[in-house]
Amino acid sequence: MDHRNSSQPLMPEGQAMLSGPAREALREAAMALDIAERFHQPLEMSLALAQMARCYRALQALAPAVLCLERALGWAYTLGAADQSVEILCLLAETRCAQAEQHAARDAHGRHALLERTRDAAFEATTLAAHVADPEWEIKVLLRISDVLDRCGDHDDAVELQSRAMELMYGPHVGTDLAGPASEMQGLADA
Repeated sequence: MDHRNSSQPLMPEGQAMLSGPAREALREAAMALDIAERFHQPLEMSLALAQMARCYRALQALAPAVLCLERALGWAYTLGAADQSVEILCLLAETRCAQAEQHAARDAHGRHALLERTRDAAFEATTLAAHVADPEWEIKVLLRISDVLDRCGDHDDAVELQSRAMELMYGPHVGTDLAGPASEMQGLADA
C-alpha cells in the first residue's frame, strides 16, 4: 500500500466509498499522510497512517485499515515509544477482530487466521502496556484488550486482563478482604 504522490485515498476493491464527512476525513488524512511522507519522521508517519486507518474503519474498509496500521506499527517501532506502539496494537487488534467477525459466516479458515493475528496484536499490546508513560492508561489498555479477547472467544484471557487491571486500580489484595470476614463468620456460626 503506497500513498505517495497520490492525494486520492485507496478505494477498497468492489466497494464504493460513501460521500460525506467520513469520505472527507479520509481525504484529509490522505493529504496529511502525503505531507508526512515527504519528511519520513517516525512519529508523523505513525500518526498519519493511524489516522488513515481510523478513517478506513469508519467506512468499514477493514483491509486497507489493517494495512495502514501495520505500516504505522513499523514506524512506531522505529520511534521506540511504547505509548504509540500500544495504541496502534490496540487499533490493530480491534480491526482484525472486526474482520474476523465479518468472515465468520463465509470463511471459517480465514476467520481463524484473523483471530490468531488478533490475539498476537492483543498480547503484544498487553506486554507493552506495562511500559506506557501513564499508569491510568495502562488500565484502560488492559480493559480495551480484554474486550477484544472476549469478542475472540478467549474468555479466560479476558478475565485475566480484567483482574490485572483491577489489581492496578485497587492493589494486589482485591477481593481478599471478603474471604476473611466470611470465613470468620462461618467459624462463629459453627461454634
